[in-house]
Amino acid sequence: MQIHIEGSRLPGRACGPGGDFAGYENIHVGVQRKDRPGELLGLLPGDAPSASWTLDCTATATADGVEISGPYVQNRLGGRFVYLSWGTVDENGLFSMVRRAKLMFADIGADTLEAAGRSGHLTARLPLSDAKGRPLCARVRPPVIEWSAAAPA
Repeated sequence: MQIHIEGSRLPGRACGPGGDFAGYENIHVGVQRKDRPGELLGLLPGDAPSASWTLDCTATATADGVEISGPYVQNRLGGRFVYLSWGTVDENGLFSMVRRAKLMFADIGADTLEAAGRSGHLTARLPLSDAKGRPLCARVRPPVIEWSAAAPA
C-alpha cells in the first residue's frame, strides 16, 4: 500500500515568535523515518506552494483491523502514526527539529482503512499551518485532516 500525504497552506519560511512559539527562520518540513528523527523524506521549504509525500507501506489484515507498517510508520504507545517534522535548516544544510505533527492511524475510520487495504492507497489531505499561521503540530485530527482510500489527485 502507498500512503499519500497532500499538504496545503504551508506557513512560510519564517514565522515570528508568539505565545509558546519561539519564532524561527528557514523553516522546512519532511516525513520522519521510524526511530530516526534526523532522517527525513522529502524535505521541503516552508514557503513551498504545496507539499506531497508518498510512503511505501505494508497493510496487514488483523483481528483488530488493518495494521500499517513501513519505514516511515512510527509505532508507539497509543498506536501507529506518521510524523511530519518541522525544523530549521542552517547554512550547512543541518536540519534542527522544532516541532512535529502526528498523523495517527487510530483517527482513520475502519471502513476507510479496509478500503485502503483493498485499493492500495491511503491519502491524507491537510493544511500545514495552524490557525495562527505557524507550522502545524501535535496530533492532527479530523476534520483538520481528511483521510480517504482514493489515489492522489
